[in-house]
Amino acid sequence: MAARNGKKSVGSLVLSLGVCVVAAGVIYLFVPHDDSGGSQVKRVDYKVELSTARRAAPYPVAAPTGLSHDWKPTSVRYQGTANDAWHLGFLDPEGQYVAVEQASGASKGFINKVSQGASATGRTQQIGGGTWERYKGEKYDALVLKEKGSTTVVTGTADFDQLTKMAEALEMKREKV
Repeated sequence: MAARNGKKSVGSLVLSLGVCVVAAGVIYLFVPHDDSGGSQVKRVDYKVELSTARRAAPYPVAAPTGLSHDWKPTSVRYQGTANDAWHLGFLDPEGQYVAVEQASGASKGFINKVSQGASATGRTQQIGGGTWERYKGEKYDALVLKEKGSTTVVTGTADFDQLTKMAEALEMKREKV
């Protein structure tokens, strides 16, 4: 009798397992899910914010022109109350982060904040008629352009070649109100 109850128990277990697998399959088929990877960063359109910043900022606001479509804009903001701070973030063609950061004046604290604590290397390079200082850091590297009335920082996880490409593509303009 015990052997017969053992066979019944194994059979019941297999049947129960089969029912669970079928139920899981049905749930998978009918419950919506995202197969796109979920970590895809959305491309943003920054034209409106750029126009607003170029009208409001007391300095010529920088934005790239002529970059390939492989450069993906991911974030944008202008904060008039925070030293007229302009931010434009991108992913470069290799998926590395590159940001254009600007603010009124030449604040050491601003450079430290947006470059994640990078330090001046003492090296400079000429880009677009300006002298950019190189900063090196654990998280971000940066190129810094200090001009009368504003500081422009191109920073991120990308290497200096990609940071330079972004800096070369920048067009600095103001719009009349």
